[in-house]
Amino acid sequence: MLRRRSEFFVFLDGMRAKPEEEQREEPPQSACEEYLQVLLQMKTTSSDQFDNLEKHTQWGIEYLDKYTKFVKERSEIEINYAKQIRNLSKKYQPKKNSREEEESKYSFCRAFLVTLNELNDYAGQHEVIAENLTSQIISELSRYLQDLKTERKTHFHDGRKAQQHIESSWKQLEACKRRFERDCKEADRAQQYFERMDADINVTKADVEKARQQAQMRHQMAADSKSEYSAHLQKFNQEQNEHYFTIIPNIFQKLQDMEEKRIERLGVCMKTYADVDRQVLPIVGKCLDGMTKGAESIEPKADSKQVVESYKSGFEPPGDVEFEDYGQAMKRTVSNTSLTNVKETKEKAGGKSKGKLWPFIKNKNKGSGPEDFSHLPPEQRRKKLQGKLDELNKDIQKEMDQRDALTKMKDVYVKNPQMGDPTSVDPRLAEIAGSIERLQSEVQKFEGWLAEVEERMPSKSDTHRKSGLYETQNSTITPTTVNNNCAQDRESPDGSYTEEQNSETQVKAAVNPTSGTPEFDDEFDDEETLPTIGTCKALYPFEGHNEGTIAVAEGELLYVIEEDKGDGWTRVRRNEDQEGYVPTSYVEVFLETNAKGAMTYI
Repeated sequence: MLRRRSEFFVFLDGMRAKPEEEQREEPPQSACEEYLQVLLQMKTTSSDQFDNLEKHTQWGIEYLDKYTKFVKERSEIEINYAKQIRNLSKKYQPKKNSREEEESKYSFCRAFLVTLNELNDYAGQHEVIAENLTSQIISELSRYLQDLKTERKTHFHDGRKAQQHIESSWKQLEACKRRFERDCKEADRAQQYFERMDADINVTKADVEKARQQAQMRHQMAADSKSEYSAHLQKFNQEQNEHYFTIIPNIFQKLQDMEEKRIERLGVCMKTYADVDRQVLPIVGKCLDGMTKGAESIEPKADSKQVVESYKSGFEPPGDVEFEDYGQAMKRTVSNTSLTNVKETKEKAGGKSKGKLWPFIKNKNKGSGPEDFSHLPPEQRRKKLQGKLDELNKDIQKEMDQRDALTKMKDVYVKNPQMGDPTSVDPRLAEIAGSIERLQSEVQKFEGWLAEVEERMPSKSDTHRKSGLYETQNSTITPTTVNNNCAQDRESPDGSYTEEQNSETQVKAAVNPTSGTPEFDDEFDDEETLPTIGTCKALYPFEGHNEGTIAVAEGELLYVIEEDKGDGWTRVRRNEDQEGYVPTSYVEVFLETNAKGAMTYI
C-alpha cells in the first residue's frame, strides 16, 4: 500500500507538470487520475474565465457610458448653436420705429426679414435635435446603464458564490482524503506491530491480544474513513458536474445574453442618433426653401420705383435762365430818373428778397413743421396729408365701433335692468360722440388742404416749360427791359410761388457802371449766422460751381450748420466767411453737441 501511495503522489506531480495536450492524449487509467484532471480543469476554467469576463463586461459598460457622454456633448452643441442662431436672428430683426417700417416696403428688405424668420425656425429644429437626443438616447442609456451594472453584479455574485461552494466542497473532500490516508497508515502500523508481537515468543498472550485488537480498531477506523471519503468524493463529483455543466454555463450564458443586449442597445441608439437628424431634414429643407423663395421675390425695378415715389417732390423743372446784359446799363449815363426807377423796382421786389435756384432753397422750419405740412414739397405734402387722413379715418372707425358696442350694452341694460344701469353708459357715449365730432372736423380740415395741394400741382401735360419765352426780348434789351426780363417765376420747395426781381443787381450796376464785373451779394450775407450743430468729413471732392454751393476737397473737415431736410443737400461752413451747400451723399455727418469746440477751422 505504501508503494501504491507513493506512486499516486508521483503521478499527481506529473499531472500538474504535464501540458493540457498530453493530458488529453493519455486517458485516465484510474479514478484518481480522472479526479486530478477534473481538478486541473476546474482551476483553469473557474478563476481565469471569470476574471476575463469580468474585465470584458466592465469595459463594455465603460464603452456604453462613453457613447452616452458623446451624445450628451452633441446635444449641448446643438443647444448652444440654436441659441446663437436665435440671437443672431433677433439682433437683425427690424426695430419698431418709423425707419424700419419704411424699409419694409422694399422687396430686398422683406426678403431679408423672411431669411431671419426662417433662420429662427431653423434654430428651432436644432433645439428639436437636442431634445430628441436627450429623451431618446441619453435618458434611455442612463437608465439602461444602471440596470446593466446591477445585472452584471448579480451574475458575478452568483458565479463567485458557486465558485466558493465548489471550493468549500473540495476542501471537505481533501480533509476526508487526508483522514483516510492517515487512518490507513495507522492501520498498517498497527498491523505490522501485531504481526511482530504475534511472532515474538517472549510476548505474553495478553499483549498479543491487545495488539490484535488495536490493529482491528485501526482497520475499522480506516474502513470508516474510506466510506466517508467515498461518500464525499461522490458528492463532490455530483456538485462539480453540476457546477461545470449547469451552474457555470448558465451564468456564462446570462453574461453572454447581457453583452449581446448591450451591443444591440448600442446599435439601436446609433441608428436613433442618425434618425434624429433625418427627421428634421424636411423642415430644415422648408426653411431653406423659404429663404430661397424670399430671395427670388426681390424686384429691383419695383424697389427703385418705391424710391422714386418716396422722394418725388412734385416740383416742375425750372426754365432756362435768361441772359442779363449788364453791358447795356454800363453804357448809359446815370441819371436821377434811372436811379428812381431802380429804387422803385427794388421796393416792389421786397427789399432783401433774392432769387435762389430751387434745389438750394432750404426749409427754415425746425421740428415737425406746420400742421398742414406746407414746408414739404408738393408731392411729399400730398402723401403726408393723405396719410394723416387715413389715420384719422381709422380713429373715427374705432370710435364708432366703441359707440356701437356701448349702444348694444345699453340696450341690454334697458331690457334687463338687473344686469346694469343704462344711464351709466351715457357719459362714455357722450365722450365718444365728442371725439367723433372732433375727428370729423380734423378730416374736413385736412381734406381742404389736400384739395388745395392737388389743384396747385402741375398736370402731366404741363410738365415741360415753354422754350423761347424771351427770345424776342433778348434781341432788344434796354435798361428798362433788363429790369423786367431778369425776373423769373420760381416754384420753391415750400409750395409757394414768388416773382422775384434781381433789383439789387440793377442798383449796383447803375451806381458803378464802369466796373468790369458786376458785384453780387452772397446769398448768406443778409442771414443771421447759424450755430454749429456738428461736423462732417468730405468723402469725395466737390467743385461747387452752382450758386449757393461751396467747393470741398476729399477728406476735408467742415462744420455742419444745417442738416439735410430731405432734398439731398447739407449746409456747411469752412470758416466765418465761407459757407454753402454740399451734396449729403458726398460727406459723412457727425451730429453732436458742442461740436464747434472739438475742431479748428481748416
